Amino acid sequence: MLSSKASCNSHGQDSSYFLGWQIYESNPFDELVNPTGIIQMGLAENQLSFDLVESWLRKNPDAMGLKKDGESVFKELALFQDYHGLPAFKNELVEYMAKIRGNKVKFDPNNLVLAAGATSANETLIFCLADPGDALLLPTPYYPGFDRDLKWRTGVEIVPVYCSSSNGFRITKFALEEAYQRAQKLNLNVKGVLITNPSNPLGTTMTRDELNHLISFAIAKDIHVISDEVFSGTVFDSPGFISIIEAAMDRNLENTNVWSRIHIVYSLSKDLGLPGFRVGMIYSNNETVVSAATKMSSFGLVSSQTQYLLSNMLADKKFTSKYMKENQKRLKKRKEMMVSGLKKAGIECLKGNAGLFCWVDMRNLLSSNTFEAETELWKKILCEVGLNISPGASCHCSEPGWFRVCFANMSHETLQRAMQRIKYFVVERSNMSRSKSKRQLISNWVRKLSSADRDEQER
Repeated sequence: MLSSKASCNSHGQDSSYFLGWQIYESNPFDELVNPTGIIQMGLAENQLSFDLVESWLRKNPDAMGLKKDGESVFKELALFQDYHGLPAFKNELVEYMAKIRGNKVKFDPNNLVLAAGATSANETLIFCLADPGDALLLPTPYYPGFDRDLKWRTGVEIVPVYCSSSNGFRITKFALEEAYQRAQKLNLNVKGVLITNPSNPLGTTMTRDELNHLISFAIAKDIHVISDEVFSGTVFDSPGFISIIEAAMDRNLENTNVWSRIHIVYSLSKDLGLPGFRVGMIYSNNETVVSAATKMSSFGLVSSQTQYLLSNMLADKKFTSKYMKENQKRLKKRKEMMVSGLKKAGIECLKGNAGLFCWVDMRNLLSSNTFEAETELWKKILCEVGLNISPGASCHCSEPGWFRVCFANMSHETLQRAMQRIKYFVVERSNMSRSKSKRQLISNWVRKLSSADRDEQER
């Protein structure tokens, strides 16, 4: 009696990424109320600079109170607004996006479409670019939510571009071509390649060579490039961030066909730490895409009140400059704290320079080099250690033993506790392993001695 969409199980909710959240929610950590609960390290949320935003709000009560020059603009904002968005907000938004990119790129507000978060923006863009049964190439490992965001309602398929730890999971020409050929063998029409830059879950920015590989590949195959750049303001170390638009401009591609096939998705969820405000956007130089996406945006609008408040905040250039610098400084310090804590436990991380998480190498803790062993380890860390982290399999990583671990959604003290838990787990696991080896050694000696005794008696 229900639709196939309602009845099917293609949402991706059965992924270990989402299952970990469900288990966490049944027993969440609280320093006072539930100190033995599960610590949430699977949420890429930025709470490190929330105090800066709250301070600005206290100093600007008119913006918070929906006033202009002391006069209420509530009625103006509460009444009907079309889906093009408030011009003042879009103007401030493109300036902020340019600022993050060192003003090496300028954005036209007319090419920007607002959406209710990056989730909505990505799906809307896919609706504009592909039909059900078409395919997108995604480098692995990739954000587990893409299996929901890009596929569930659009009917589009994802073909992984397998990247390897041997080169730090960098995208290569060979990997792109291999994925494209694999899609063709499956009779899938490849419409584009989607990347996250900075990478979620790797916490790394893409190199100029990688971006050039992607652009050249898009030109050769006559396909789109979608760059999800929601973490662009979280880059806290060198090398710096290079946007796909900047890379295309450096190759003087503005007046070529590929220029209209390069698209950016962005939001204020990660950089400003405002996921609950649901502010996302699509940026494209393709007029048809902008027109279609604008019409579709009526299904997921950003409220006028939110736009008004944030346009005032982003217009305060002194605040945004201070916020960006301080936020990056805090992210770097917190990242170093977690890397140091894991290292003390004998666990290494992929070297990263961005994001709200680390790509953690726990291959040395696996009982075998299999994804079954990775799942076993994940369950122990989740249920026994009390840390909700995301296993590499949920990110479609081709190598077992890697995990995404978030560090920016908790206090300094909570992260310390998490590092103590993981260190204790590794020590206990190591002791058990040595004890097992010792028992095995003794058992072997007993068997040998027993065998020697029998031999002696037989003589």
